[in-house]
Amino acid sequence: MKLTDWPDSERPREKLIHQGPGSLSDAELLAIFLRTGLPGTNVVDLARQLIDSFGGLRPILNATEEQFCAAKGLGQAKYVQLQAILEMARRHLQQRLERDSIFTKVEDTRDYLVAQMRDLPNEVFALLLLDSQHRLIQFKPVFYGTIDSATVHPRVLVKLALDTHAAAVILAHNHPSGVAEPSQSDRQITQRINDAMTLMDIRVLDHFVIGDGDAVSFAERGWL
Repeated sequence: MKLTDWPDSERPREKLIHQGPGSLSDAELLAIFLRTGLPGTNVVDLARQLIDSFGGLRPILNATEEQFCAAKGLGQAKYVQLQAILEMARRHLQQRLERDSIFTKVEDTRDYLVAQMRDLPNEVFALLLLDSQHRLIQFKPVFYGTIDSATVHPRVLVKLALDTHAAAVILAHNHPSGVAEPSQSDRQITQRINDAMTLMDIRVLDHFVIGDGDAVSFAERGWL
């Protein structure tokens, strides 16, 4: 059935206008992005086929250019458009956090870090460098690869905090396995960093371990 034959209340664009974006399914959201279907396939059915083929909406958003463009109904123009949308979303989140100065709120900080680090293919250790009002000075990935006590050097982190005149920091690293539960090594290196920062009168507010859509806060666990 053609989309124009659907009731207004079931068409994705009309549904979004009247009920809000949260009322749409993944396929309906993707259909709005795609705009048009293929001969014999309306845009919603095409969106459903793509989601089935990729295994979900998120794999489409994370697909490489080659993977994305190889799918029927997609192409380089849509790939470029999607990358622009994703980057605008990331910048919107960052600018909102910078403006509202809310880096002491665990949930908002978690959202920011998950957006920044969830889909990184390798393990990355990063710092949120904050001023005395806990406003963001810089988000800085520092160490790459397997993160353990041998590869994360507290003195490098302290120097970075001093160079940027940070009064406080939030530590973060991702687990590409998707499991956010901190290891004993994570706890040990956090203590070493906290001890080093304390000597320079720099507060370590939290350490987040980022998994697949979730993040564990050391502060919430009572470990900092």
